[in-house]
Order: sequence, then C-alpha cells, then structure tokens
Amino acid sequence: MLSSVAVEKHQSVVEVGDLKIGGDELIIMGGPCAVESREQLLEAAIEVQKRGGNILRGGAFKPRTSPHSFQGLGEEGLKLLAEAREKTGLKVVTEVMDSEDINLVNQYADILQIGSRNMQNYGLLKNLGKVDTPVLLKRGYSATIKEWLLAAEYIITHGNPNVILCERGIRTFETATRNTLDLNAIALIKEVANLPIIIDPSHGTGKRSLVTPLAKAGVTAGADGVIVEMHPNPEEALCDGGQSLTPQGFSELVRSLERIAKAVDKKLAI
Repeated sequence: MLSSVAVEKHQSVVEVGDLKIGGDELIIMGGPCAVESREQLLEAAIEVQKRGGNILRGGAFKPRTSPHSFQGLGEEGLKLLAEAREKTGLKVVTEVMDSEDINLVNQYADILQIGSRNMQNYGLLKNLGKVDTPVLLKRGYSATIKEWLLAAEYIITHGNPNVILCERGIRTFETATRNTLDLNAIALIKEVANLPIIIDPSHGTGKRSLVTPLAKAGVTAGADGVIVEMHPNPEEALCDGGQSLTPQGFSELVRSLERIAKAVDKKLAI
C-alpha cells in the first residue's frame, strides 16, 4: 500500500497553508458539531482562536441518524465558515457527504472531512483523489484498521496524497460511552503507516468530562493532533451538546495538551 512505511519510511506531513500536520507540531481543531447561525459560529471561532486552536471545525452538511434531526445549513453554513476564517485566521475543516458536493465544499474549506458513515463510500473517495485539498478521513465506526487504511488508499491512488487519518471511536459491546476510542490504533498507525493521525475524543466518548483525558492519552500514544467539539453554549446546541466542551473547557484542554506535547517532543502549533 502507498500509505505503508514499507513504501515510504518517513512520516508524511500534510500542509494546510502554514500549518504542518504530522511533524513536530501538535494541531488542535475545535468548534461546534454544526454551524447553526452566524452569531454562534463567529463566537465559537473567536473562542477557538484566542484559546489556542489552529483549525475551526463545523458541519455545514450533517449526516444524522434521524431524518427529523437538524441537517445543517448547507452552502449558507459554508459561507459562514469562510467568514469566520477571514475574521480569525483559522483554517476550516468541514464534511463533504456526496461527490456532487466536492467542488462546492472545496471552494470554502481548507480540509475536506469524510465522516465515519462515508469511510467506505468508494466513489466519493475516488473523486476526492482528483483534488489537491487535504482530506481528513475518519475511521468507520465498525471498520478494522486495515479497512480504514485501504479506504485511504482509494484517495491516494487516485492522485491525492494529502490524507490525514482520524480515529473517532468504534462500536463495541460497551454502552457506558458513545463509542470506544481505540488508542491501540494510534500507536499501530504510527508503526505501519506513513500518514498523520489525529483523534476525536468527542465522538469517541460522547461525554464532555472524558474529552480532555482521552485527548491527553491519544497525544501520549502518538497522535499528531486532536479534533474536539466546542460550543459557546453546549446546552443550546442543536446536536452533540453533551459532548461539546465549553470555551473554558477548551482552554483547559489546550493547556493540558501543551504539557503533554512537551513530554512527547512536540509543541503546540502557533
């Protein structure tokens, strides 16, 4: 496989503007699960920027289990993300759900996210290989590590080497948390693959109180960054409020990760 260390023994670094994911810098992505309004997103973006984050996350298109749940603002949400980037200087990562939306989302995003449900949407992955924009590939919630790496292979073999893996928890028999964040995967990916990897402890646990402890554990295991949900008012969030950090909680996360980063010979990206 092209992502194997047997092919490329060095660890790949994916450049997102002046940010480098996969090197000696630790990247912190934060923001709300969904773009809900201009006021909500700009407030979240300002908090992420001033508290030490590098990349703003926020869903304009939301794949929800129930068709009656909030589905996102679509292109209007993308425009708000672009406005937030202009005001804060943060890069933007947001999900693309369908091949026909790639060009649209690519006009606004710095990183194209593929969610857990679409990890094995091979037509979508092939088409993402035709663009140069970095792709954040989340692990499918029931996917093996091999299946995950083969999904990345679809993007790479079709022309786009800029793949960032994201461990976001898998389904197990455990019901105490939303998913089971697989810390094994982080260390193993570093051993067998040359792609950068970040973790999502928000979806990995589903519990606000567990996000920081698991983020710290993931960075200790070798993760190149974290992506977490942060909402200005989690109790008012239209989705995933229970796993979203408050702005103060996000600030505490960043301070904790700064200490962990030093212990593993990394530094927070500026």
